[in-house]
Amino acid sequence: MMTSLMVAVPDIATDLRASESELQWVVNAYGVTFAGLLLVSGAIGDRLGRKAVLVGGLTIFGVASAGILIVDDVRWLIALRAVAGVGASAVMPMTLSIISHVFPPQERGRAIGVWSGVTVGGGLIGLLTAGGLLELFSWRSVFVVNIGLTVAALLGACAVPRQARSGAGRVDVGGGVLSVIAVAALVFGILRGPEAGWDAASVLVAFAVAVGAGIAFAWWELGHVNPVLDPRVFRVHALTSGSLIIAAESLAMFGFFFIGLQYLQVIKEYSPLTAAVAMLPLAVAAMVFSPVVPRVVTRWGYRPTVTTGMAMIAVGLMVMSRLSISSGYTPIAIGTFLLGAGIAFAATPATEAIMAALPPDKQGVASALNDVTRELGGVLGIAMLGSIFNDVYRSNVGAAAARLPADLATATKDSTSAGLAIASAPNSPSGLTAAVVNSFESAMSAAMLGGVIVVVAGAILALAIVRSSRHSDAGPQGSDGA
Repeated sequence: MMTSLMVAVPDIATDLRASESELQWVVNAYGVTFAGLLLVSGAIGDRLGRKAVLVGGLTIFGVASAGILIVDDVRWLIALRAVAGVGASAVMPMTLSIISHVFPPQERGRAIGVWSGVTVGGGLIGLLTAGGLLELFSWRSVFVVNIGLTVAALLGACAVPRQARSGAGRVDVGGGVLSVIAVAALVFGILRGPEAGWDAASVLVAFAVAVGAGIAFAWWELGHVNPVLDPRVFRVHALTSGSLIIAAESLAMFGFFFIGLQYLQVIKEYSPLTAAVAMLPLAVAAMVFSPVVPRVVTRWGYRPTVTTGMAMIAVGLMVMSRLSISSGYTPIAIGTFLLGAGIAFAATPATEAIMAALPPDKQGVASALNDVTRELGGVLGIAMLGSIFNDVYRSNVGAAAARLPADLATATKDSTSAGLAIASAPNSPSGLTAAVVNSFESAMSAAMLGGVIVVVAGAILALAIVRSSRHSDAGPQGSDGA
């Protein structure tokens, strides 16, 4: 869903006349509801049955995708994306928790590795399918495919074995509500900040609500018999380290996708399909390495494996930061391959560490925690790296845009696509095209380097935490006793 939508973003901008800020909300409205509801959905699945929650989530997701086919207003598109996020929040925690339940501990690492590879493979399917469809049809065709995949997934869910409910009391409604408020407010504030200003009242209120609800959530959960998420689980060093690794690599990757696909389509003028094919090394590397990484962890240990992965991601981002309009495909291939390999080496053991930290009757919550950190990282990536990109682009293109009428100047500063379209019009100021392209390149470079800083800082902090555990080198398998 995420990668196919990112390929379609330029067409959506043109068709619905969406600004850069609106495009970010088209992508991130999904993230607000998805991230906000993950923990409570995981807890409901553990209590009431994971198969039923899986089917319900798929149904909501499919209906929301169908609704997008008939809307012509970007605001309705954003709203339906938010509804799709509600459905997805019930689907994702169930997938990993079901896998963890079905496979015994000695096989779980490889199973989670396959799950990680298939997760990236879903991104590959999204890129290629969207790219091919956009060669022939409108951006709405992407959602037609999502409807078809939802129907196929519903049929496949018939094969999911029924699992015994935990029976451990009623669902923690109070904790669930507080977790939704805390996470959704945090995500909203992060997304709203770049467009409204970090000192805007709406942003400050959102962060204040997030902090207040987070404190209330921790207090409530510590006193509840059957909490949604007991805050004391973060005493397990492998779980805390794994969560930080997932958040940091997701931040870098989603930020890269949001900006990198625009570079390929807007600056390099690749077609959607060609842009998707250009990203293949990333998906191939992730799919090839993810299933074998658990064996690497057994041989090397958790810390060296994760360090290797985060280093690959950082180097890949540095390669991408050097790209320009004249760059050939070789650096793109090298950079994306390093990013994909880095995901495999960092995210697979981190995910296993999170899943191994909680008991079998809490696997839905463990999976939801993994997804929350991944989604928060993704939203932060698009918000933070997107904000860096927008600030540098606006600053650099400002002088050239000042020669345009006010409305055209605003459009040029709001959107690279609009700027290039205006520059190609008759009687446009000389040098405007070069100014727009150069501004984009500088902005992309700054954003990618920002991603490098986040990846390095996240890796250092996460590995420092796990180093303090005497079981750290045992990998995720040893996390239960950490």
